[in-house]
Amino acid sequence: MEQSKSFYKTLMLIAFPIMLQNLLSTSLSLVDTLMIGQLGANQIAAVGIANQIFFLINLFIFGIASGASIFFAQYYGAKKYEELEKITALALSISLIASILFTIVSLIAPNYIVYLFTTQTDVVEISSQYQRWVAISYIFFAISFTHGIAFRSIGKGNIPLIATFISLGLNAIGNYLLIFGIGPFPELGAEGAAIATTFSRFIEMVILLAVTYIKKEDFRIRKLTAFKWNKSFIKIYFVTCFPVLLNEMLWSLGMTAYKIGYSRLGVDTLACINVSEAIANFFFVFVMGLGNATTIFLGQILGQGDVNRAKLGARKTLQIALFIGTIMGLFIALSASSFTSLFKVSEEIKQMATRCLYVKAIFQPLCSLNMVLFVGILRSGGDTRYSLIAETSCVWFIGVTMAFLGAEFLKLPIYIVVAMTSLEEIAKIIAVYPRYKSGKWVKSLAKH
Repeated sequence: MEQSKSFYKTLMLIAFPIMLQNLLSTSLSLVDTLMIGQLGANQIAAVGIANQIFFLINLFIFGIASGASIFFAQYYGAKKYEELEKITALALSISLIASILFTIVSLIAPNYIVYLFTTQTDVVEISSQYQRWVAISYIFFAISFTHGIAFRSIGKGNIPLIATFISLGLNAIGNYLLIFGIGPFPELGAEGAAIATTFSRFIEMVILLAVTYIKKEDFRIRKLTAFKWNKSFIKIYFVTCFPVLLNEMLWSLGMTAYKIGYSRLGVDTLACINVSEAIANFFFVFVMGLGNATTIFLGQILGQGDVNRAKLGARKTLQIALFIGTIMGLFIALSASSFTSLFKVSEEIKQMATRCLYVKAIFQPLCSLNMVLFVGILRSGGDTRYSLIAETSCVWFIGVTMAFLGAEFLKLPIYIVVAMTSLEEIAKIIAVYPRYKSGKWVKSLAKH
C-alpha cells in the first residue's frame, strides 16, 4: 500500500507541472481562437491554416526533444552528467537547424502552404501575413522547448511551467491589445496575434536560458566539447530518436492531411474543425501531461536498472489513463454546446463543431490509452521503432484514407468524417497493446 502511494506521489509530482503547463498553453490557445473568432470565420480559418506550419515545426521539435527526453531521464537516473550535456547540445543543434529552415520557408513562400487548403483570396492573404510575422518565433520555440524538456526530465517541471505562465500571460495581453487596437495600440487583427505570439515566445526563451545558466543546471552546455560526439553516442541517439522524430513528422503530416481532406468541404468546415479542436485539446492536456510524465518516470526507473518496477509502473499508469480519458470524454460531451456558443460564427458552424466534439468525446478513453502506450511506455524503454511502424500505419492507412474518402468522395457531414478518421484509435490499441504485454519495450539505454 505504501509502495503504491509512493508511486502515485512520484508520478504526479512529475505529471502535475506538465499538465498545468499544457493546460495553460491550451487555455491561451482557446482564448486566442475566441479572440480571433470575433473577427469572423475567414480569420479563424486563415489563422488555423497558418498554424499548420507551426504544427509541423512543433511536432518536429517535439520529436527531437521527446527522443532526447528518453536519454535525459535515463542518464539523470544513472547520474551520467557529461552525457546529459552532450544530449542537450545534440538535440538543440538539430532543433535549431530545423526551425531556421521552417522560418525561411514561412518568410519566403507562405502562399504556397495556404494553397494546399484553400484558394479563397482573403483567407490566403490573412494567413500569409500571419505566417510572416510569426516565422521568427520558431527559432525561439526550438530553444525553449529543448530546455523545457530537459528541466522536466530531471524533475524540475515547475521551471518551464513558470516560464510558460509568464509567456502566455504576455501573449494573451498582447493579443487583446493588438487584435482589437486597445488604447494607443493599432488594430491589427490576425497580424496582431502573430506579433504577440512572437514576443511571448522570445520572453519564454530568455527566462529558460537565464535559469539554466544562473542555476548551473546539470544539462547546461558548459564547453564546446559538448558538441563533439563520438560515433557510438550519435548512433545510439539516432537509432532511438530517429524513429521518434519520423513518427512525429509522419503523424503531424497525417494530421495536416486530415485538414486538407476536411478542406474539401469548404472554409466553414475548416473553421468548424479549428473551433472543435481548440476545445477538445483543452481537455486532452491532462492525458498529454500523463504521457510525457510516464516517459520521464519510467525512464528514470529503467536508468536505475529496476525492470520489474518499470513494468508495474506502466500497468498503473494505464489504469490512470483510462480513468482520466473517461472523465474528460464526459466533460467534452456535457460542455460541447456551451463552448461552441462562445464563438462568433454562424449557427451552422456551431452545430457542426458541437457534433464533432461529441465524436471526440466517444473516442477520448481510447485516445488516452494510446497516448500513454505510445508516448509514455514504449518511448521510456526506447522501443521507438515499433511505435513508429504501428502509429504511422494506423494514421496513414486508416485515418488519412477515411478523411479523403468521407470528405472528397462521399461528401459526408464533417462530424461523420471525423468519426471515420477516429477509427485509427481502435487500430492503434489493437496494434500496440500486445507489444506492451510482451514486455519487449523494456530497455535500459544508460548502459551504453
